[in-house]
Amino acid sequence: MSRPICARIDFTALRHNLNVVRNLAPQSRIWAVIKANGYGHGLLPVARALSGVEGFAVSSLEEGLCLREGGVRTAVLVLEGVFSREEVPQARQADLELVVHSEWVLEHLEAVKKITDWPRLWLKIDTGMNRLGFPPSRVQSIYPRLCSLSREPPGLMTHLAMADRPGDPMTRIQMDHFDEATRGLPGHRSLANSAALLNFPRAAADWIRPGLMLFGVSPLESVPAETLGLEPVMTLSTALMAVKPVKPGDAVGYGATWQAQRNGWIGIAAAGYGDGYPYHAPQGAPVRVGEGICPLIGRVSMDMIAIDLGPDPQPVGAPVILWGKGLPVEQIARCSGTIPYELLCGVAQRVRHEWRGFPVTEPQADHAASHCTLPL
Repeated sequence: MSRPICARIDFTALRHNLNVVRNLAPQSRIWAVIKANGYGHGLLPVARALSGVEGFAVSSLEEGLCLREGGVRTAVLVLEGVFSREEVPQARQADLELVVHSEWVLEHLEAVKKITDWPRLWLKIDTGMNRLGFPPSRVQSIYPRLCSLSREPPGLMTHLAMADRPGDPMTRIQMDHFDEATRGLPGHRSLANSAALLNFPRAAADWIRPGLMLFGVSPLESVPAETLGLEPVMTLSTALMAVKPVKPGDAVGYGATWQAQRNGWIGIAAAGYGDGYPYHAPQGAPVRVGEGICPLIGRVSMDMIAIDLGPDPQPVGAPVILWGKGLPVEQIARCSGTIPYELLCGVAQRVRHEWRGFPVTEPQADHAASHCTLPL
């Protein structure tokens, strides 16, 4: 029997969340952001389950090639563009759309003179995040250079730094900078990430770029996913591998950071930081055991965690949910001092994945490919 920790991926919930996104911006096309191995859910399985979207956004050429070689023919946008001149022919042959965010990316494209028929290139404008993108003052000079390389007018995009805070003025300032810089230029626009869809409907332009919402996680710290009508796609679960009695003064785990204050029972679950459970999860972090919530105790080990079961034991083999249905990943992230993105993306390769509600083919055969660190 294999180790019981498992990431169960519910594609019925994924498609439900896609419908929630569509209802927020019914006039917009969707770039489903599935970078970082589909936020830890499996790149190819997620792409196949979301076959109804207009396009997929990934971070790198490698991810784009994985999609193409996995049979995905939908539009694919590479958010980080190319990193070398040698990648340019590969990207064009795979019919990928590229984000051009700096002079050196543009120079790579211009250097390969025989390729001037890109389906579409996207001009990224830095409207205030100061990460990637051309300053607004350079848009008018960069735009015609992109026009000379593609069949269609370049797309125009930016990234919003504070969209998860509805009262913060920075997002409106960024949108104003974007409108001013692109005024009069033909081409599709794209501004909105998941948070902007909820807080700034004005940002829902020709294309939206939802990521976290698709996987059933709220992008807003103060609004639970359930309130937004979202359903968790990943449930990370395991089981109790040992149950032990403790008496007052008994210490548990490395460093003896927890000591029993009364007679009771502890459970040892097969999960740890080697699986992606956060090492910094504190004493008292919630863990679902059976139908109830119990507190984490002691330090998180590589392969195991300890749980205070209280005065009544649970049987060995009792199901344990680390996050997912019945225990939002946002809650675990918040108490561990991190963000849901890191937990979802950090699930280790050794964790077994089970995909449910899959519409086309059995994806287990694609498990290695779905991690997609190299082209297939």
